[in-house]
Amino acid sequence: MDNSISFEKLASFTEEEREAFHEQMKERQISKQRMRKGIRVVINIVVALFVLLPLLYAISVSLMPSGELYTLELNLLPKNPTLRNFADAIAKVPLVRFVVNSFLVAGLITFGQIISCSLAAFSFSFLDFKGKNALFMLVMATMMIPGEATIISNYLTVSGFGWLDSYQVLIIPYLTSAMGIFLFRQFYLSFPISLYESAKIDGCSNLRFIVGILLPLTKAAIGAMAVYTFINAWNMYLWPLLVTGSNTMRTVQIGIGMLDSDESQSIILMIAGVVMIILPSLSIFIVGQKQLIRGMFQGAVKG
Repeated sequence: MDNSISFEKLASFTEEEREAFHEQMKERQISKQRMRKGIRVVINIVVALFVLLPLLYAISVSLMPSGELYTLELNLLPKNPTLRNFADAIAKVPLVRFVVNSFLVAGLITFGQIISCSLAAFSFSFLDFKGKNALFMLVMATMMIPGEATIISNYLTVSGFGWLDSYQVLIIPYLTSAMGIFLFRQFYLSFPISLYESAKIDGCSNLRFIVGILLPLTKAAIGAMAVYTFINAWNMYLWPLLVTGSNTMRTVQIGIGMLDSDESQSIILMIAGVVMIILPSLSIFIVGQKQLIRGMFQGAVKG
């Protein structure tokens, strides 16, 4: 049946012919939609493989014996996969200790920023005090100052406190962030002020209002903040490099550099170590990516 049919000819069809024509058009539309969806899936797979190629190759190299990597042949996949590189990397440096340090530091920084940023955002959203807008603008202005511009003064400060090579020097300077305050404030502004006023009339304290009402209603913001902060804290490099000097305090990003040496096999060991330390942050991102995206977009929409 011809699909490019005129209205006059369609009007002359019988009821059965008209139904058959509509059914054919419907099937053709469904076929086009499936074709478009298939093309998009193929394009996404190709782009994903292209983006993930360095990571996939790093995993492949970490499973190769050194004899397969240092050849004239281009070996993309290991012919004789082995886990010995991971064992050698752990044996060469205290990698487990570095991972524990990074988990402890990143976890406490994440928890601290959620608490401090939510409290500060509450003040900027519900409390009325003199200079509130100017103070908030000053907090936001700190986002334009690169960390490298203040790292020397921060180092001199913590050195004067005697905090060098300790957990507090890795954690305390990062217990709050302007980005977190902004994110929580955007969420809190979506709530009517009458919610806070009603709670105050019922005798609810500010802390109880935050813990019992605000935080349960801002789970998306907490999830987004947790994922974003943990990954950033896990990947910190310059500050831990500057303030730590012993293996007991080093984080994974610093400790992994200790695998580099003059030996030819050190490249494989370093890649094996990188694969091991990237898996935790990658896993957290994969698990929390929906929460991260939802939290970022919901915080940008008021009402």
